This record gives sequence, structure tokens and C-alpha cells, in this order.
Amino acid sequence: MQVILDELIEQFKTHTINGKVANYIPELCKTDPSLLGISILDNEGKMSHSGDYEKLFTMQSISKPIVLLLALIDNGEAYVFSKVGKEPTGDPFNSIVRLETYNEHKPLNPMINAGAISVSGLVFGQSADEKVARIVAFIQKITHNPTIAINNDVYLSELKTGHRNRSMAYFLKDFGNIEGDVNETLEVYFKQCSIEVTTKDLAYIGSILANNGKDIFTGEQVFSERYGHIVKSYMATCGMYDGSGEFAINVGIPAKSGVGGGIMCSVLNRMGIGVFGPSLDLKGNSYAGLMILESLSKKLGLSIY
Repeated sequence: MQVILDELIEQFKTHTINGKVANYIPELCKTDPSLLGISILDNEGKMSHSGDYEKLFTMQSISKPIVLLLALIDNGEAYVFSKVGKEPTGDPFNSIVRLETYNEHKPLNPMINAGAISVSGLVFGQSADEKVARIVAFIQKITHNPTIAINNDVYLSELKTGHRNRSMAYFLKDFGNIEGDVNETLEVYFKQCSIEVTTKDLAYIGSILANNGKDIFTGEQVFSERYGHIVKSYMATCGMYDGSGEFAINVGIPAKSGVGGGIMCSVLNRMGIGVFGPSLDLKGNSYAGLMILESLSKKLGLSIY
């Protein structure tokens, strides 16, 4: 595995010049676009890395499936799905148009921004601070990393520039699809997106999903198999923004990307994968990261299809 990962990083690192770092969140513009790293945690408990796997980056949309898990644990699926749908959109992750045209006026799925904002409001807690603390603690637990924390500079950058997300949130509130105070919900959402991880952390998360909620190191059933199936289904159909269909054909595994450059993947009963490459394609996915995952899937026969 180590030889394969080293070869993939060497082969695709030059392709980072073909993408661009996210420019609508000013703090993300400071990231070196040439960074590229990968970690894999297999079901035997062996972790393999290559490239810039120790570099911290913010989760951004990779936080969405994790917060969805917490919302399901807190509320149950019937209530969660009264606020958000189960269908892919084919639209950009920050599109607002479907909220007005869809007859229920609720987000079509929790992997787009509108849906994730609704889900953030469902996490239990008496305040934004309590909700964020529970999200951070949950991520610390499933990554075995007690140092997981929020990048405050990125949070403040998102808070300052997140005008479209505010528009979505107030629209959702008007139709009863946001719990509680809008600004509190947005604080939770912006902070969850600003949580910092490495590819190793993403591999741990991918592993626990690959094992249907069971931690291979402790044996604990952290969340139900049913909730794991729900989250992986969303990842398979909606996890790569409006590039999800192409990813399903070319790579064929449940995955979730973020505009910080990360991609978290889960291969059932086999492995969790974390990739980082902040140079993005036009859809917001890691340019070289996609190439690595396509090649890796073909080499190891990972596609679930």
C-alpha cells in the first residue's frame, strides 16, 4: 500500500496547477495550492500515508455527514427528514433556486448548504456554543484525536462573507425548516465548517462509516448501522456536489468533499480514505484528489458498482 500511495502522490502532484483554491472565503486563499496528501486506514487497523498528510485544513462540507449523524442520533430519522429531503439536486452546493421552486420549500438533501444549515439547527444544545462543543467532541471521538479544534480565522472569514448562506437560512426559517434562532444556527454551521483535520482524521471517519458505525479499535458501536447506511447513501448520491454522478462512474465509492480541499471516503468493510488537495476544480472538488481516487479505485477494485 505504501508504494502505491507514494506513486500516486508523485504521479498527480503536478496536476495541482490545473485547479484553484477557494477564493470566496478569503482565509482559504492563503492555502498553498500545490499541497497533496493521502491517508488510508484498512480494516486490519493499519494506517498508510503519503504526501502532505500531516497538513491541517478545514473540513468545510465534509462536516455535513458527521453533523447529520449527530442530528439523527439526537432526533431520529423521521424528524430530521421532516426538515430535509433525500434527493440529489444536480445543482451547485450553494444554489438557492430549489428552495423557492420545490413545493415543500425544504432542502432536497443535507449535503447542500441549505440542507446542512437546517441539520445544524437540529443538534441538541441550549446555545450555539453547546451545539458546537458536542460536534467537536463527536469528531474527536470518531477520529481518536483530542486535539481537533476550530480554526477561528477561517470561522471569522466565513462569518464575514457568508451572505448567500444567510439568505438561505432566513428563507428556511420563514418556512419552518430551521430550529431556533437563525444567527445561532449560522454560527453552528460556520464553526462546524471551520473545524481543522488532517487526512489521517478523515481516514478514521471513513473507517467507522465503512464498518457501519463500529470503531475497529475499541469495538464500540458509536452509531447505529441504519444511520451509517443513511449517511453513506447521501455520500454516494450527493457527496461530491454536482460532480457526484461522474464520481460514481469513475471512482464508485461513497465520499464527501469540501472546498478546503479534503475528500473523505468509505469503502464498505475494507477501509477509510482521506485525501487533501486544496487546488479545486470548477465544481469545488480537489482536482488532483479526484485523479488519485480514480486511479486508486481501479488499482484496488474499490467501486461498489
